[in-house]
Amino acid sequence: MFIFVLQTIWLYIGELAGKDLDFMIIMKFLLYFSPKLVPLVLPLSILLTSIMTFGSFAENYEFAAMKSSGISLQRAMRSLTFFIVLISVVAFLFANNVIPASEYKSINLRKNIAQMKPAMVISEGVFNEVGDINIKVDKKSGDKDQYLDNVIIHKKNNRRSGNFTVIKATEGELVGSEGSNILSLILTDGNYYDEVQSSSPRSRSSKPFAKSYFEEYVINIDLSNFNDVDLDEERYSNSHNMLKISELNQTIDSFSTDYNEDMSRFSQAMYSRTGISNLGINSRSRSSRVEEPDTITTIDKSILELFDTYRSTQVLNLAMGNVNGAVASLQGKRNEFKQAEKRLNKFEIALHEKYVLAVAIVVLFFVGAPLGAIIRKGGMGLPMVMAIMLFLTYHFIGIFAKNSAEEGTISPFLATWLSTFIMLPIGIFLTYRATTDQGLFSFSSFFEPIKKLLKRKGIMGRNKQD
Repeated sequence: MFIFVLQTIWLYIGELAGKDLDFMIIMKFLLYFSPKLVPLVLPLSILLTSIMTFGSFAENYEFAAMKSSGISLQRAMRSLTFFIVLISVVAFLFANNVIPASEYKSINLRKNIAQMKPAMVISEGVFNEVGDINIKVDKKSGDKDQYLDNVIIHKKNNRRSGNFTVIKATEGELVGSEGSNILSLILTDGNYYDEVQSSSPRSRSSKPFAKSYFEEYVINIDLSNFNDVDLDEERYSNSHNMLKISELNQTIDSFSTDYNEDMSRFSQAMYSRTGISNLGINSRSRSSRVEEPDTITTIDKSILELFDTYRSTQVLNLAMGNVNGAVASLQGKRNEFKQAEKRLNKFEIALHEKYVLAVAIVVLFFVGAPLGAIIRKGGMGLPMVMAIMLFLTYHFIGIFAKNSAEEGTISPFLATWLSTFIMLPIGIFLTYRATTDQGLFSFSSFFEPIKKLLKRKGIMGRNKQD
């Protein structure tokens, strides 16, 4: 747990450093973030300690003493098995109650900390919203990251929505005074572009804009929203990791219903847009007037011949416009459905992860305990290596499967349980080998059929000679 907490500090040091946070806020951040590390730490701890404990027993011939007293390996593992099952139940309750609450607290605390200093909010290479501007910089420098290189700003306007004002500058500097709610952004050597919005359609078609050059331009940013940050405020509650099992089931049902209804409405709208239903009505009415079906087919195939060239071109342009519009609508809706499906998959993965933690603890115990009895090594040497290799295999299989499930490649159920399903037969195999006093791999069992085959051929050869 200590190692993973240190990794957390390393990952989020950029969000904590340079913001005048007191010690209690940092400790609160680590306290809120620690419970989500339990699904990583607890299975690894169970696997490692089971290998170390049973490896130490086997190394010191404790199992030999037990067997000589009539105590089998199954009986020796019985009390620990009950203890591991108890831990798995507690882990399930922990994953269902404590982890969602800590996720809720940690995300809200991170969002509030991120608003405290705008210089820390500005990340290099991407657009960042600071006050009423969106700013992008290539590089930050200085002891407080106050010097900016290659600044691009999209300035907001309350009167109109959109990016109509763009400011570019080669250099910029953030200047502020202590206790002030105003931060000055001084830009040097740049250009100011403003798209002119005209009321005349003809003027709008020419897309006029105003451009000016400046040597120095100052933008004042109101920091009242940044400085008056309540770190205990809780406004964000839309993460899938914040919900319990009952809430996840309700959310999944709601998302699934909305997804299916939205897809049904869109398919009906696209069907109505094609006009096939009207075409069927026109064909039926036409067939009632015309007795010969061959004539109808001829009229349908050569319908453009009923119009002159100009009208035919209009009909074709209208048809192409409808087709292009339908294709664009399909592409946009496909991306929307893909995002909705990805969001739904994340909620389903979060639901199954709460059950997987409890089952994985029991499965990894039955992998580690017999493995320790087989390798007969205790301490922190070989057991540590074996535990880390097994856990990394288990963990990376789960990571890759969950990433595939988010994209819809495999089902969320299979992705979440895949690593546990792989470890389960390994645990059964190792338990069988340990309880029957066999090694990890019995090479004699591989060569025994070959020896029997060679002996049989040898006997047959002697019989022929006789």
